[in-house]
Amino acid sequence: MKIFFNELHSTHSARQEIYRGKMVPAFETPARQSAIEQALKARGLGELLTPMQCDDALLTRVHDRDYLNFLEGAWAEWIALDPANADTEAFPAVWPIRTLRTDIVPDNFCAKLGRYSMDSGSPLTSGTWRAARRGADCAAAAARVVHAGEPIAVALARPPGHHAGADFFGGYCFINHAAVAAQQLRDLGAAHVTILDVDYHHGNGTQAIFYERDDVTFISIHGDPRTEYPFYLGHADEQGAGAGEGFNLNLPLKHGSGPDVWFEALDRACDAIRASGCDALVVSLGLDTFADDPVSSSAGFAGFGLRAPEFAQMGRVLAALNIPTVVVFEGGYASEALGDNFVEVLRAWQVEGGLTA
Repeated sequence: MKIFFNELHSTHSARQEIYRGKMVPAFETPARQSAIEQALKARGLGELLTPMQCDDALLTRVHDRDYLNFLEGAWAEWIALDPANADTEAFPAVWPIRTLRTDIVPDNFCAKLGRYSMDSGSPLTSGTWRAARRGADCAAAAARVVHAGEPIAVALARPPGHHAGADFFGGYCFINHAAVAAQQLRDLGAAHVTILDVDYHHGNGTQAIFYERDDVTFISIHGDPRTEYPFYLGHADEQGAGAGEGFNLNLPLKHGSGPDVWFEALDRACDAIRASGCDALVVSLGLDTFADDPVSSSAGFAGFGLRAPEFAQMGRVLAALNIPTVVVFEGGYASEALGDNFVEVLRAWQVEGGLTA
């Protein structure tokens, strides 16, 4: 099993974030990927590889060029405002909400920061662009080897990506790695690609990118947006638009739903994957469905109550689809358990699929 890891991920290292109206220590930290790398090495699972750089043109088929240019130059603009900003992180503070114009990009950096973001909890750091861009390389590399015949490949890409839209970041996400993988598979000749997002939070960015396309199906199991982030997308009646009508399936679950309910939704998702007739599958593997995840927790319940046995079961169910698959790392913030949970999914997938390490 080939696992492409982002060796530059730690260049994006936020110290704090705004969470539920308070400034708190950052949840999305380099410890997340490091824990997975350590667990993979300890269990002897997979082959850790550094990716080749993907073509910038691939990224512009997923994201707007102006947005990518902004991300690449954002830190320099932040420092240009005040050299003392080098010791801080950049947070958006104003947004072009309803009745305000979005067709004109302001010259003011703080205004641009709001123009290209969806929340105040995703700080820009000095290494954000390098880390996110390298994550895209991981996703594209995993897609290429799956196209070449590997039954499964993994993009261990941090920071995560599924909340990033064509022209905005948020939810700790800056470049949408699952979308990059799907687009790479399409560019290489896959007639149809299906994306399954199993993160606790709806992949709003991925949905939006493909919402009017009929060559990529998006399926998501997630917390009900009436109570769970990202709140404004992920409802069951969102089924695609235009050419993409019927190619979007959301399976929102109430907070407090347990593993049995979650696996019922997974069965529905698998039926839809098979019905899509896809040539390849991309799995946005978020592990914040974990019972002790600190970000998805509320009222004494976290995620959907999944633990190691359920993550192994997830791996077996997905392996049984027998579809060439790119697995993309997304959320999951209980770093002390994250590596073991990630390994449980992949090891069970390996055994069920009869794969070599």
